[in-house]
Amino acid sequence: MPPAALNPVVQESTPALIARQLRRAIGEGELAPGQQLNEAALSRSLGVSRGPLREAMQRLTQEGLLVSIRNRGVFVIEITDDDVRDMYLARTAIERAAAARLAETDPATAQADLLRIVQAMAEAAERDDLDGVTEADIDFHTALVALARSPRLTRMHTTLMVETRMCITALEHRYSSQSPRLEEHRRIARAIGQSDLPELDRLLDGHMEDAIGRLVAPRD
Repeated sequence: MPPAALNPVVQESTPALIARQLRRAIGEGELAPGQQLNEAALSRSLGVSRGPLREAMQRLTQEGLLVSIRNRGVFVIEITDDDVRDMYLARTAIERAAAARLAETDPATAQADLLRIVQAMAEAAERDDLDGVTEADIDFHTALVALARSPRLTRMHTTLMVETRMCITALEHRYSSQSPRLEEHRRIARAIGQSDLPELDRLLDGHMEDAIGRLVAPRD
């Protein structure tokens, strides 16, 4: 008999693999906000037929990253100020839930893992590598949720982080110094390590509100 510890190998379907590629392209700006997707060009570029490509595009439409306009085609979403506010509202809920779980399960390990990412962010800041700072920022929040080991939280957070990546490059140039950005992440990691749930909620709320304030125009 096979060892009991072995698990079945899960092979992703072709549409799932295509959807992942499209998410990355949207997040990194290769497919720009408002851009119409050309099925023929994409199928050639990806080396796939149009059937699985259409299924992948339908998945991303359901996730809200693409929008299908009747008689016109499929387009990458354009993120408005209201979208940014709603995106960070959803991220706050997910990340607070994940952080609370980390604080209650293995806070020391989570703190160590997250502080390593903050160190990578600090090293990128010292090199004036704004792209590196942003990548570490995204890695921090992705790890925070992934470490909670909740497939549903991770699945919801993945789409939100693609949307975040679409607009987060604007944040790079809205800090006169990267020090406050680093310190916010460091404090979040330490609050998890100390299992301080009230402080954790306060820090995550403040972190998200700060990002909104830097990304959107003030309301009249």
